[in-house]
Amino acid sequence: MAAPLPPRTDDWWRDAVIYQVYPRSFADGDGDGSGDLAGVRARLPYLAELGVDAMWFTPWYASPMVDGGYDVADYRAVDPAFGTLDEAEKLISEAAALGIRVIVDIVPNHVSDQHPWFRAALDAGPGSPERARFHFRPGRGEHGELPPNDWPSEFSGTTWTRVPDGEWYLHLFTPEQPDLNWAHPEVRREHEDILRFWFERGVAGVRIDSAALLVKAPELPDLAAGADVHPYVDQDELHDIYRSWRAVADEYGAMFVGEVWLPDAERFARYLRPDELHTAFNFNFLTCPWEPARLRAVIDATLAEHAPVGAPATWVLCNHDVTRTATRYGREDTAFDFATKAFGTPTDLALGTRRARAAALLTLALPGSVYLFQGEELGLPEADIPRERILDPMHYRSGGTDPGRDGCRVPLPWTQEGPHAGFGTDGPNEPWLPQPAHWAAYAVDRQSLDASSMLALYRQALLIRRTTRGFGDGTMNWLPSPDGVLAFARSQGVRCVVNFSDDAVALPEHRELLLASGPLDGHGRLPRDTAVWLRV
Repeated sequence: MAAPLPPRTDDWWRDAVIYQVYPRSFADGDGDGSGDLAGVRARLPYLAELGVDAMWFTPWYASPMVDGGYDVADYRAVDPAFGTLDEAEKLISEAAALGIRVIVDIVPNHVSDQHPWFRAALDAGPGSPERARFHFRPGRGEHGELPPNDWPSEFSGTTWTRVPDGEWYLHLFTPEQPDLNWAHPEVRREHEDILRFWFERGVAGVRIDSAALLVKAPELPDLAAGADVHPYVDQDELHDIYRSWRAVADEYGAMFVGEVWLPDAERFARYLRPDELHTAFNFNFLTCPWEPARLRAVIDATLAEHAPVGAPATWVLCNHDVTRTATRYGREDTAFDFATKAFGTPTDLALGTRRARAAALLTLALPGSVYLFQGEELGLPEADIPRERILDPMHYRSGGTDPGRDGCRVPLPWTQEGPHAGFGTDGPNEPWLPQPAHWAAYAVDRQSLDASSMLALYRQALLIRRTTRGFGDGTMNWLPSPDGVLAFARSQGVRCVVNFSDDAVALPEHRELLLASGPLDGHGRLPRDTAVWLRV
């Protein structure tokens, strides 16, 4: 094996493996049934052993938790359910001592309806400076009884709520999440101050939620069919905002990753120019089916759209909004689409798990950085949540037809024995979302003793990726391969081969098998839905 690479410092984010922590479901330190920062701090050695470079936390701020913490009431306070600001600072410091950086989530499109600004706006009345920070408008119709425009909600239903004085306010998500007016200078100043607040506490980066939705067309026009410019997605004024944010981040050597859902590759790349965001999530890869031609096309398109601006690609298989990989890859339709989610979709979990193992090696071999959602390293499937226990507003606002996102957010299993698979202490409190009866079979302590487990695969893969020249940032080249097989070369003789076909295939000539996602067949060939890393 080649000599270890020196640790990355200045541009670590270009090829980092970043672990997504959903705090409410990671580990419960006080036994109240909800995950917290104490639980994360206790499990930091686990993450260090796993071999990740950084952690991204979904919102831990003070919040009524109507939308899983994405309804923020105070950006400078940690919600008491998670702990305290002092604990957050200790976590950042303790993680840094283990070589793990911390990335926090910023939600700039909206705040909670319990945020002081919005409460002041309700009290102040129409035409007030307080309401100017939001989008308040009179209604349409003879008596103002109709919403000001026809914009659809990201969570189904209406985007407007009427207040007692007759005005309406805009919320692209739930009514408890009023949208901010980013044309207002106070909104911009406040968020730059929030960035500094967390950077000064040692945060290494920020993930920007709904990054393309902040700016709205001033007239808030109807969503006209066929219009060239969308009234609230990807407005040009966004780039000036992110340039000012980048100047703040550069003061601290921090990075940004944006949640940017855009079909236009050229428009997407504009967010990644050298004076804007460092990286953005790659949703085309996340939603792509387990099909070699489609995956190759997405990989090519991703690298091509990043190349003109010199930004690294990001790769992710799953997150806190998306059906877990082992389940999705075991279905007839292996793509992901919010519009097609449904209860009772048949799943071959053994097939999905085999594919998820192969996908892990495929993803970790690609050039750029990788985001790993908590529990993916355990091979967790999507959990079936009883309908009466579902909390996600996507479910309720769909009239009960959408299963929601709770199935990928179920608390992690840490131990085979003990209550609630070791998620919390030995207290009597049940986890905030119910764990399936078989959850202990995926427990960390059990998988740690099994050299063939998903956890063992991820640990070995991350170790090889970190210590072997040829992985991480850089270029890749496709290699000739049989139908149904993807093979590509990285530098230093590193190769990745993935077999999607029905039959086992011979491995190309090589001098070392670095890692395989599953056993080879009796003749040393690569079975279907299996991947290998080779050195030639």
